[in-house]
Amino acid sequence: MNKNKLNPKYTGYLAALVLMVLVVMWISGQSSVVEPLVVVFFTLLALFFNQHHFLKRFAFTAWVFVFVSASLLYPSAFGTWFGFDLAILIVPLIQIIMFGMGTTLSLKDFSRILTMPWPVFIGIFLQFSVMPLAGLAIATLFGFEPEVAAGVILIGSCSGGVASNLMAYLANGNVALSVTMTSCSTLLSPLATPFLMKTLAGRLVPIDFVSMMFSILNMIVVPILAGLLANRILYGSSKFVTKSKFLLLIAVGGIIIAVTSIAISADAWGRLAALRDGFIIGFALIGVVALSKYVINNVFNGPKNWMDKALPIISMAGICFIIGIITARSSEKLLTVGLALIAAAIMHNFTGYILGYWFARAVRLDERSCRTVAFEVGMQNGGMASGLAMGVLKSANAALAPAIFGPWMNISGSMLATWWHRKPVKESESMKKDGDIESM
Repeated sequence: MNKNKLNPKYTGYLAALVLMVLVVMWISGQSSVVEPLVVVFFTLLALFFNQHHFLKRFAFTAWVFVFVSASLLYPSAFGTWFGFDLAILIVPLIQIIMFGMGTTLSLKDFSRILTMPWPVFIGIFLQFSVMPLAGLAIATLFGFEPEVAAGVILIGSCSGGVASNLMAYLANGNVALSVTMTSCSTLLSPLATPFLMKTLAGRLVPIDFVSMMFSILNMIVVPILAGLLANRILYGSSKFVTKSKFLLLIAVGGIIIAVTSIAISADAWGRLAALRDGFIIGFALIGVVALSKYVINNVFNGPKNWMDKALPIISMAGICFIIGIITARSSEKLLTVGLALIAAAIMHNFTGYILGYWFARAVRLDERSCRTVAFEVGMQNGGMASGLAMGVLKSANAALAPAIFGPWMNISGSMLATWWHRKPVKESESMKKDGDIESM
């Protein structure tokens, strides 16, 4: 055990102490003291989760509570800084997160569909049918107002979330299938998501198919493709990505292209103007990755897997900040429909798990693949939905459902993965069903 690491029980004791003081202050009517104590309590609780060997899988959700509480109590802190509207940061933050997702992928993850076409087809078909229709049904059932209802349908119409890959791994699922499904559904999303939104939510809010398609390409697909290039820089073995001089050349080239793209006016881009931000972020991050690899390898002699360690922290921080910005802009609406939206998110999520798993069973996929399909169908790309709600629909109310669905799916996914992890797959059953699939 590392003696320098803070024992989680101390953080837990501090959180409990702050909670007791908070309750006393609340009873005595000291609201000015209660508000900061709420944020402090959730922060200590998140740190406790981070340090706990079992609860750390729920640390992301704990940090979401920190940002939600802070944004509800101090909305101005997530509004503007020195006249700069923080909402403008939502799309760039999502692009950075998607770039990070791309660095974890390779061309093999996309080409694998040729070796397992039937499971991939079943999973993607269920994802783009079960979740959008379930979103429409649930929004209608709860009687949400149009913008909020459109947000529920939107989260169901997006591609799979990358968190599903981790859950499939923890649940003894088919990780290769999970990664391939996430990759393929993401590439299909520029057409599938606008079509589903136009069809199912067009009567609720105005949907511009072309604008949404280009927004997804700019916000999701272009950064992921840039991340694929960065993957070669990070993990490739050719001299062009291992020699220091080539790394510096790539770093300088990527940054120059990004700066030049900023200097060129949007009008000069013509029809590609809608993808301009994606190209700028993509090339800038490629340059940063190459420069970081050069510095870490030659100056610090750091670990080769530094990106794998940094990526979860960057992604978690970005998503939490996005949720804080959205919550601050819809705090009044959240206080009126919050409980209903939480219930809707739980129903929506579990509908995906249940129907994904049992439909996969019905078409005789093996147990590992059934578990994987359940996660792929039930877990959506909340970042994409948030970005589309704010950037295309121009509605913070529509972004509420994705902001709630995202943290919840991590809680439920972790619980389901833990339960399945304790129920090992019988190899004989898996091999038998694999043989059935291959014969199709």
